[in-house]
Amino acid sequence: MVLGKVRALAIYFDSLNENNLPVFSGGDMVSGRVVVEVTGDVRVKSLDVHARGVAKVRWTESRNAGANTTYTQNYTEEVEYLHHYDTLIGEERDEDCPDENVTVLHTGLHEFAFNFNLPQMALATSFEGKHGSVRYWVKAELHRPWLVPVRVKKEFIVFEHIDINMPLLLAPQTGTKEKTLCCWFCASGPISLSAKIERKGYTPGESIQIFAEVENCSSRVVVPKAALYQTQTFFAKGKGKQIQQLVSNLRGEPLPQGKSQSWEGKLLKIPPVSPSILDCPIIRVEYALVVYVDVPGGLNLSVSLPLVIGTIPLNACASRTSSISSNCSTLSWLGLQERPEAPPSYNDLAISEAERRDCLQGCDRSNVDGGDQGSLLPYITEFRYLPPPLYSEVDPYPGTAEECGAADIRRPDTCPSR
Repeated sequence: MVLGKVRALAIYFDSLNENNLPVFSGGDMVSGRVVVEVTGDVRVKSLDVHARGVAKVRWTESRNAGANTTYTQNYTEEVEYLHHYDTLIGEERDEDCPDENVTVLHTGLHEFAFNFNLPQMALATSFEGKHGSVRYWVKAELHRPWLVPVRVKKEFIVFEHIDINMPLLLAPQTGTKEKTLCCWFCASGPISLSAKIERKGYTPGESIQIFAEVENCSSRVVVPKAALYQTQTFFAKGKGKQIQQLVSNLRGEPLPQGKSQSWEGKLLKIPPVSPSILDCPIIRVEYALVVYVDVPGGLNLSVSLPLVIGTIPLNACASRTSSISSNCSTLSWLGLQERPEAPPSYNDLAISEAERRDCLQGCDRSNVDGGDQGSLLPYITEFRYLPPPLYSEVDPYPGTAEECGAADIRRPDTCPSR
């Protein structure tokens, strides 16, 4: 930009990610510098910084009101997430012109720092769609007396983090469908489809493991397929506008009559896509994995499994929990028993109470006689799983209790009252 003595006006952010992009989240501090390069002395009235974040939708629909009458309806809506205003220059006065609030910038580069905090709230993720967008930007304006202002604008990215380690997003998704083909020129027959994925939450770059079972009892050759779709929904004036886009897909092998096909973890990779937007009142971005059977000349049989594309990847602990949960759900899905077998009852043990007392008396005798302590190992091993003695309100040692009650000194190891 070349405009008089102002050679350049630029905005630079202090924090950049690994791709040299300014990326922030709700509550973060956004800081940077406004750089002004001048080729001579420039009198500046003010240098202002304006930061905004706006979600906006707009589309047009045409309707026929009669034979030759057509009118157009515009749908627009806007939600503001950020509004910050600051003045970087405008407080100092030039001594030569005391009647004007101006600052003189001499030849060279001049940097002015700015910073502000993003609101502590659920911000909408930056997004660009056909009928709407979510944008965040910083604009700098250099005002000079009696001259046109010099402006520069630079956008930054905001991610509203979605943690896919939440229990709700770790739950497996399943679906089952069946239909019967019947028409005058072919034999009728059912087609069944069962599909499952390990969890609901994923991040861009991951691969979805698809488990599916297709059984073809019709007379046609069908093809199992899977596709990942993105659905954009825009709202304005009580009306919605929806667009569905194909993100990624895969194809199975053709399946002839009387055959079945299984997908044991078939992988579908998620390309770099925008995260899900679920909290914005006027823009919603959702994803769904559709596993379907392509039926030539007929309606496809499909199972839709909703997904959430997040920003915080799966950690190791959540991955293990998800695997265990997925394994249990898979057992249930396959009709197997999920609960472990109960331990054996104490009544099933073959050792009687009399044998137990004999062994305990033998242990006591060995301690009194100073026998080998290693001889206790067989008893410990043998009676490891025995239950405790049965409770009884009758004192088995009445003589000991009387002596304890008559004596002044109580023995805590023999007195029942203890």
